[in-house]
Amino acid sequence: MSFGGQTPTIIVLKEGTDSSQGKGQIISNINACLAVQATIRSTLGPYGGDLLLVDANGRQTITNDGATVMKLLDIVHPAARILTDIARSQDAEVGDGTTSVVVLAGEILKEVKDHVEQGVSSQTIMKALRRASAMAVNKVREIAVNTSEGNQRETLVKLAGTAMSSKLIKRNTGFFTKMVVDAVLSLDQDDLNEKLIGVKKIPGGSLTDSLFVNGVAFKKTFSYAGFEQQPKSFKNPKIVCLNVELELKSEKDNAEVRVEQVSEYQAIVDAEWQIIYNKMEALYKTGAKVVLSKLPIGDLATQYFADRDIFCAGRVASDDLDRVIQATGGSIQSTCSDIHPEHLGTCGIFEERQIGGERFNFFEDCPQAKTCTLVLRGGAEQFIAEVERSLHDAIMIVKRAIKNNTIVAGGGACEMEVSAYLHRYADKDVPHKQQAIIKSFAKALEVIPRQLCDNAGFDATDILNKLRVEHRKGNTWAGVDFDNEGVRDNLEAFVWEPALVKINAIQAATEASCLILSVDETIKNEESQAPQAPQRGLPPGAAQRALRGRGRGMPRR
Repeated sequence: MSFGGQTPTIIVLKEGTDSSQGKGQIISNINACLAVQATIRSTLGPYGGDLLLVDANGRQTITNDGATVMKLLDIVHPAARILTDIARSQDAEVGDGTTSVVVLAGEILKEVKDHVEQGVSSQTIMKALRRASAMAVNKVREIAVNTSEGNQRETLVKLAGTAMSSKLIKRNTGFFTKMVVDAVLSLDQDDLNEKLIGVKKIPGGSLTDSLFVNGVAFKKTFSYAGFEQQPKSFKNPKIVCLNVELELKSEKDNAEVRVEQVSEYQAIVDAEWQIIYNKMEALYKTGAKVVLSKLPIGDLATQYFADRDIFCAGRVASDDLDRVIQATGGSIQSTCSDIHPEHLGTCGIFEERQIGGERFNFFEDCPQAKTCTLVLRGGAEQFIAEVERSLHDAIMIVKRAIKNNTIVAGGGACEMEVSAYLHRYADKDVPHKQQAIIKSFAKALEVIPRQLCDNAGFDATDILNKLRVEHRKGNTWAGVDFDNEGVRDNLEAFVWEPALVKINAIQAATEASCLILSVDETIKNEESQAPQAPQRGLPPGAAQRALRGRGRGMPRR
């Protein structure tokens, strides 16, 4: 076929599809990431500010937690969303350092942006970044201090205190560090499942009214008439946990009964009553003084147990009941018959207490407690929610510190030491292009102490110059001194962080940077994102009604 000497236009993508590629696309992606970094960098460190975020429904969140901020920002740029993913992975892996990892990733991209503009291949940049990252991680492992020989509890308290120093609760660090360390040490040390630490939030009171319960506490569930007559306190009670509904109900489903006389109908009604009485009597014979169930416990059962001095609670949340099992022993029963003593749990004290405007059930002094509960008090709900996020970070740090015994100094000390090491290494036998990129990576690490100084209102340039001098002298742990606006040995000042936080942050930031640099083409189909217009035809629901009516609803033609 002849086209008259002209090459035909080949259309591969749909009309309206936007495609951009090349160096300009990489720089555009870098700029998007820098915009995200600029939003979050002011929250870094002990003097970082908080962000007030309002969603589409008007729900307010006050936080400086990096993972929470990134999740609520609702970023739409595809490249910038990678930063959300690394913040989430840092939060899941180590619990802290979420802001640091985003700031570091943004700074690495900012430093290599000049190389991209000058035409250096993305593959060359990525190769050098990965090399620098591997060397940085090895250096962190080399300088990290092993704490397995010292007092473990004291070390954990210091680490939790550092994690809380940048949070809203930093003025009550001493109060909460003890609570966090007690909570983590109460768990099974082989498993360390932080989900077994229950957190209950009760508005009102002050922060220092918060409680650590070495056992389980949960809010009083819905109750029927007769509940007031039940005892609310026991010592060493037996506890039975059920997944059984204790409510009088007529059998309606899957049942057909034919009667010929009124007396036969009465026998059926009596049998239904007898079924629930048999269940309650079986529970009473176990000797249990506390009956808990995931399913409802009705008014008949409530009054039956009240007459026999037994406490009962229905509709208990699944996670609360699981934690009761972990604390008291026993197991959840799906039937009321054949319950043996080994199926029952026990605790030292069971009590229902008033906290603020709520009633709470407490199970304390549990012999097998592998769980605990933190009851948080405070003013506004947003404030208590931020306290919970702060404690989560500290709990994760303590958990990781138990499994990994190595620590480094915070306050920018670790980053400055690694940066100085990379600068020294790059000046040696490194190819020219890679040398410049490794130096860019080393300079990017300095963003952490620089941003800490900026957020604290210090002269960042002056302090960074002093830090460079100290690290050249061999003072490995020289970092920012927030008390005297200078530099100090942060290891001696007990500004400690798990080495895992730094290692994970460097690796995640490098991989995110390499991923963004490797994307040199973006294809967007705007039409696929647009909502589809409603089709003309029958009014809404007419087709469904017609189908249900087997065509009777359709007009004749």
